[in-house]
Amino acid sequence: MAVAVVTGAARGIGQATAQNLLGAGWRVALTDVDPQVTERAAELGGRAHGIVADVASAEDWQRAVAEANDRLGPVDGLVLNALATDTHPLHEMTPEAWQRQLDVNLTGAFLGLRACLPDLVREGEGRAVIVSSVHAHFGLLDVPGYAATKAGQTGLVRQVAAQYGPRLRINCVTPGPIRTALWDGVSEADRQRSGRQTALARMGEPEEVAEVIAFLLSDRSSYITGATIPVDGGWSITKDSA
Repeated sequence: MAVAVVTGAARGIGQATAQNLLGAGWRVALTDVDPQVTERAAELGGRAHGIVADVASAEDWQRAVAEANDRLGPVDGLVLNALATDTHPLHEMTPEAWQRQLDVNLTGAFLGLRACLPDLVREGEGRAVIVSSVHAHFGLLDVPGYAATKAGQTGLVRQVAAQYGPRLRINCVTPGPIRTALWDGVSEADRQRSGRQTALARMGEPEEVAEVIAFLLSDRSSYITGATIPVDGGWSITKDSA
């Protein structure tokens, strides 16, 4: 039975992904800086294990991988979903906010891959997915740090795929407007407006992203690596002006 580590798993896309993988028979280590991740894992049952860890900490990664190995077994799949964001234009963003986004979104992905790599390549069938964002590809207001780190994640995926294939398949998904906690401070009117801007005319749900992630971790995607796959309802192919 395969073992997956999912970061940012206390809620949203990470939690939905953990639930999906458990349903497919995986054993899953849910990690998050939020202590509630242990409660989420307990609710999901015996093949789930919660680990409180900061993806920006190399020491936390070493501890998390060791604990996952001890409780569940060697890591076969990795989902890097943890994120940090700050909504300010560049001239108002503090160096501290910029650095935290780099630390979590980009360095956290590097540290996670490095910590899990010996497990992932041990049998030549490792799988990994980085959850990036449509912000990696398009210029939008007030998210320079988030956009820069998300673009960096897509580049990291290509490099790792080229370096470690065929022993490791790694891909990237770029969600669009998905109903997660990031939208908690957004009015319902603005949510509906964002949904209408997609080709499917609605916002997506975390479970819809989780389905694509689970596919990329499965044998059904055996000839896909180094790819970046939008999960955005067609947001990235539409525009509302001539």
